[in-house]
Amino acid sequence: MKLIVITSPAFIPDEAQIIAGLFCAGLDLLHLRKPDATVHEVRRLLCEIPVECRKRIVIHDFFSLQDEFSLGGIHLNSRHTEAPEGYQGLLSRACHSLEEVEATVARFDYVLMSPVYDSISKQGYRSGYSQEALRQAQAEGIINEKVIALGGISESNLSEIKSLGFGGAALLGDIWNRYRTWNDAEEALLHFRKLRERAG
Repeated sequence: MKLIVITSPAFIPDEAQIIAGLFCAGLDLLHLRKPDATVHEVRRLLCEIPVECRKRIVIHDFFSLQDEFSLGGIHLNSRHTEAPEGYQGLLSRACHSLEEVEATVARFDYVLMSPVYDSISKQGYRSGYSQEALRQAQAEGIINEKVIALGGISESNLSEIKSLGFGGAALLGDIWNRYRTWNDAEEALLHFRKLRERAG
């Protein structure tokens, strides 16, 4: 099962180093999401990330940087609903209902479906799906390998995500709540390795 990490919305100390560490620990893709940043700040972070990691980064804003840094792909959302004209690379999108997943997944390499569980990073952001609805969606083939679960993903529910037929899980709060400075890197990376093992 694929594991994706979404960056903290704010810049954090030694961010390029911890990102490189996550890739070394088995991270499949990183979603670079800095909604309040400038293009110069995002470019500076990308310059610090090792070249060999960049092809596994999917960017949420400033799509021109995808070409400039040979990034893996781009992600569409409410701020950016269309890919640049002629774009041919990896393409993902946010979905917030099973209906939205069913209607759009065929046009994308994968979609991030949220919130599957109560969010860890966003207070009061509650799960949008019952277990019954998720099982039904699995039975109908709506949840499949192109659908990535997002929202409240942690070690305690990763096995369930796998059993529901999701193609992967996207992590945010479960990773960044453990990391404030480089002193926390060892613990955060050890935790990620456990998740990688559980995801298979």
